Amino acid sequence: LEIANERTVRWLERCKASHARPNDQGLFGIVQGGTDLERRTWSAERITNIELPGYAIGGVAVGEPFEAIARIVRHTAPLLPESKPRYLMGVGYERDLLAAVRAGVDMFDCVLPTRNGRNANAFTSTGQIRLRNAKYALSKEPIEAGCDCHACSPATHGWNTIDALPFSRGYIRHLFMAGEMLGPILVSLHNLRHFQRFMADVRSTIVSDDWSGLVARWPVAAEGLG
Repeated sequence: LEIANERTVRWLERCKASHARPNDQGLFGIVQGGTDLERRTWSAERITNIELPGYAIGGVAVGEPFEAIARIVRHTAPLLPESKPRYLMGVGYERDLLAAVRAGVDMFDCVLPTRNGRNANAFTSTGQIRLRNAKYALSKEPIEAGCDCHACSPATHGWNTIDALPFSRGYIRHLFMAGEMLGPILVSLHNLRHFQRFMADVRSTIVSDDWSGLVARWPVAAEGLG
């Protein structure tokens, strides 16, 4: 771990020296250190000593349980400059996002919405649903009532569906079982919109400070409230 941390710093120094388009691209330094908080502190000190437009927390969400991810982020985020964007790499689930926002993280990226969408796993405010399950075969419900995505509210987006009705869970399951690409497209669109809606609510809650209200609307994220 010590060798890897030192290598990370050396690589960043070389990257900054070689970065030819600083006005067009934002080069971020990545804080590493595994689950060792002392190593995280060591890495943060050296990475932030290099002047950059932003800083990232790496090496989480690679198999650790939620508790470990939250502990690392809560320790590391305050070590990064308040005046620069803080970016958490590869996260994630709603509870991870909420815990990270409350720790001071600004930016995220993750493959979950589209990867899970391609595999018939849809995110909802109460948890994931697996649309290949036989119990959804005759379901006429949308993926989630109240969602304004292309799948749950096609009329909002000008899609010409029969009577502008939502795509039902049963129909979407049929698409997956038949190998029709529309299935993965619809669930991916829904999942992306799910996280857009969630993060918009998080931003509003930062202003209102009504965190209990947020988790009442998004029970799936309750664990992230800490």
